[in-house]
Amino acid sequence: MFKLLIIANNNLGDGISGGDTIWLNFVKYWKKKIKISLLASQDAINLMNRKKIKGVDVVRTDRANNKVGHYQSLALFWHGLRRSYKGLKMIWRHRQKWKKVDFVYSVSDFWPDFWPALLLKIYRPSIKWLAGCYLIAPRPWSRLSPYKSKHKLKAWFFYLSQLVSIFFIKGWADVVLVTSKTEKKAFRNKKVVVVRGGVDFIPSKKWLGKKKYQACFMGRFHFQKGVLKMIDIWKEVVKKRKRAKLAMIGDGQLKRKVENKIKKLGLEKNIDLLGFKYGMDKIEVFKTSCLVVHPATYDSGGMSMAEIMAGGIPGVCFDLKSLKSYYPQGVLKANCFDVKDFARKIDSLLSRPELYGRLSEQAVNLIRERWAWPRRAEQIYRQIFS
Repeated sequence: MFKLLIIANNNLGDGISGGDTIWLNFVKYWKKKIKISLLASQDAINLMNRKKIKGVDVVRTDRANNKVGHYQSLALFWHGLRRSYKGLKMIWRHRQKWKKVDFVYSVSDFWPDFWPALLLKIYRPSIKWLAGCYLIAPRPWSRLSPYKSKHKLKAWFFYLSQLVSIFFIKGWADVVLVTSKTEKKAFRNKKVVVVRGGVDFIPSKKWLGKKKYQACFMGRFHFQKGVLKMIDIWKEVVKKRKRAKLAMIGDGQLKRKVENKIKKLGLEKNIDLLGFKYGMDKIEVFKTSCLVVHPATYDSGGMSMAEIMAGGIPGVCFDLKSLKSYYPQGVLKANCFDVKDFARKIDSLLSRPELYGRLSEQAVNLIRERWAWPRRAEQIYRQIFS
């Protein structure tokens, strides 16, 4: 039986990213096939406990980081350095333990995950390094960058730190895991596995009950997710549908900006901020929503939209290149970053039952055929370990 070490050392607070969803489901569906150990911060351990995943040997690197200011650029830089040091320290302290490991999987290219994996690979060259790299950072000067004006410093930090990670991944990693085909080109001379992601809960029937919300957004409150643009979009929707309600599931660094913008545009009665939701609490919101909206402006996949589409809920997103292979059906795609066109697409689905029904059926078929986690986990397992 193979032995796999997973390094999840970069997490901040209670939030869950697409990369977190991926490694958590790898553990869930692979632990009966291979022996899994986890080198992780308390934040990541909390995620695993919340998912009720057991049977994993855990080595803790650091306490949880729930500080209010941890999304500021300097605080993020300090967090990265601290966690990198803690991870390297624990890799070296337990180096005898890792002699029995066959594979190491760094769940992201962020330094706290990346450096410990690189150290282990250098110390034990025979180990197979699986390097997760799920979003290639945009060039800070690019018009596609979601980081504007005073947030440019964060853009440069993300971009430059990833250049370092990718340089060593190209030289040392055995397998690179990405989320979309568009990112394969960054690793032309490597074995690349397109993970894409999956959906853990697929209902046996469509969610056709009484609807409370015209649309549901789920994701981190982050620039890449277009969360502020979503408020502008909903303002356009409300011009035509005065009582239209939007559910927003999530939290993050832009929460205060989101709250202020809702108040500024007078949308307090039209938008419910629900915070993070898990398990059946999350499903209940999905069931009472007509549509799923994914206004990401820079993305590698948009896994959260698939969770809602599983119940026959069609979606609306911007026509990003990275989403073309992810969602070839079941969604309407608006012209990139055009708020009014996005709002028109929402209105079309809400006002045309035949269009809604067709996309609803497409959504169910897409998720069941391509996105079920048990099937995806098995496919990825075979690509890596066979």
